[in-house]
Amino acid sequence: MHYLTFVGRVARLTGTAEARAATLTRATLETLAERLTGGEVLDLAAQLPKPLWGLLSPHPRTEAAERFGAAEFVARVARRADCDENTARTAVGAVFATLREAISSGEFQDVVVQLPRDYRDMVEPALAPAATRRR
Repeated sequence: MHYLTFVGRVARLTGTAEARAATLTRATLETLAERLTGGEVLDLAAQLPKPLWGLLSPHPRTEAAERFGAAEFVARVARRADCDENTARTAVGAVFATLREAISSGEFQDVVVQLPRDYRDMVEPALAPAATRRR
């Protein structure tokens, strides 16, 4: 998937302009990179459009993921994107749905298994059978 397609999909799902969707995508992916192990961040980045690679950089001193729940995830996205938490929650869901289309199903599962159960409400819509995915 190309960068503009990725951001355009997030824009459609969030009902925002593409510039705003790019900001929401950046905030979500930067926060996701903090929550995943370093190796998984690199694996994910390898399947995304090149302009998104820089947003997914593992912490330089450790392979370990930061441990924080879904509420903190949304709060971090909201701070980064300068928006309210409802907007951030919608954006996170849109980015996960777009990731599901942009990366292989195996890689998406590798990402999801690193997230605790309280992320379910944000991730499950992307797992729905109606979600289009790359094989």
